[in-house]
Amino acid sequence: MSRRLITAIEIDGAGGDPRAWRGAEVDPAAILTGELALRAVQRAEAAGVDLATFTDTLEAPADVPDQVSVRLDALGLAARIAPATERIGLLPTITVTHTEPFHVQAAVATLDFVSSGRGGWVAEVSTSAEAAAVIGRREPAPVADTWREARYVVDVSRRLWDSWEDDAIIRDASTGRFIDRDRIHYVDFESPTFSIKGPSIVPRSPQGHPLTAIRVSTPEALEAAAEADLVLLPGTTDLAERVAAVRSVGAPRVLVSVSVLLDEDPAAAAVRADGATHLDHIGGVDGLADLIGKWKEAGVDGVHLRPASVELDVPVIADRLIPLLRARKLVGPVDRAATLRNRLGLRRPANRYAVGSDR
Repeated sequence: MSRRLITAIEIDGAGGDPRAWRGAEVDPAAILTGELALRAVQRAEAAGVDLATFTDTLEAPADVPDQVSVRLDALGLAARIAPATERIGLLPTITVTHTEPFHVQAAVATLDFVSSGRGGWVAEVSTSAEAAAVIGRREPAPVADTWREARYVVDVSRRLWDSWEDDAIIRDASTGRFIDRDRIHYVDFESPTFSIKGPSIVPRSPQGHPLTAIRVSTPEALEAAAEADLVLLPGTTDLAERVAAVRSVGAPRVLVSVSVLLDEDPAAAAVRADGATHLDHIGGVDGLADLIGKWKEAGVDGVHLRPASVELDVPVIADRLIPLLRARKLVGPVDRAATLRNRLGLRRPANRYAVGSDR
């Protein structure tokens, strides 16, 4: 039996095209209430899409006429959507360069609880002066330094997720004991830029370790991919070679990340695409399905679709592309696995601090 591909979508405001919010089909207010994103994720979930990612940066959107100059916090948006969904994984982007690792890991673990084991994050870095000014705690750093630090953040996050053993909570009313103190551990972690004693303020979450994803678009990010459960690989140029490079650092799951504008009418597609930023695919679902089959042959484990317009392209992905991929046996049936890790075939990590652990 051939392996089935993982499917993912990206939520980026009204879509990857900055002009998407101006479409007649879009209610601009729904972008800022989260309703547009919620509808898109629910529709994708019903079709069997495995996970959704949510874009974010520390930099404020540019105040440009005719563009949306505000952005919802990705983590908050994922937390808003979690109780209104049941199966789809939710991975907000979190920039770790200026944020406190202790609070980052606690927030991601909380998302895993809120979603009943479907939480994760896309770890991102920043080298911009604008992002540094937003926080005001440190100066911008070279990209190599930011990704080196990101690896430490991922490492300490997993240690903090392990700082509570699975059975640390007792809730024994007869004795008045809520926790077993012997099953909660200090991590005593030090890196060149931060130190954390621990333990976490959040008990171990349903997945043990929420899923960690990294978008690999630079050599420095490639090195950090060694810490990832899931790698997003933007673009299709030299795909097989880049997949091999990611495999060489040990990443277990690799998704090709592509921007798409889906319209069967070439004239309508051309109008939508005119002036848009780079798009990896413009056209119908049959052509995209053909490409996905070729990308699978190049060695990817799945496809991460970045719609130009959430309102226009996600319905086509859900109602036409996913069924077509299923008919071609590129993706499996709707998966009702209990957690995102189960869904992606990833084991639940053992707790490194538990008695008998070999970690």
